[in-house]
Amino acid sequence: MSEDGFASVGAVGELEELIARSQASPTVLFLHDRWCPISARAYKEMSRLAEEDAAKTALVDVTSGQALSHAIEERTGVRHESPQVIVLRHGKATWHASHFAITARAVADALTKNA
Repeated sequence: MSEDGFASVGAVGELEELIARSQASPTVLFLHDRWCPISARAYKEMSRLAEEDAAKTALVDVTSGQALSHAIEERTGVRHESPQVIVLRHGKATWHASHFAITARAVADALTKNA
């Protein structure tokens, strides 16, 4: 667990574990580019959510390599963007947003929808 309440996903095996965990409860996957100002704004929003919500929120640093980003796209069926949030439920992507659509409220609403 990182200092901001995010779990870190840095390898395909960790992604598979996260997807498996989504069978039991909704999981949030946050793809973040630490050099992008739009992503920095999204990071602040997601940090608020990680503090306020008990849902598992996992952080992927997309600047650390493309293999994981490609695996996420392949496993979820959601075209890669950055920043991006994907809500996983029962092993599938049930909601996603990118760029300025990423807000703590929007993600919280997606987590409660169809809960």
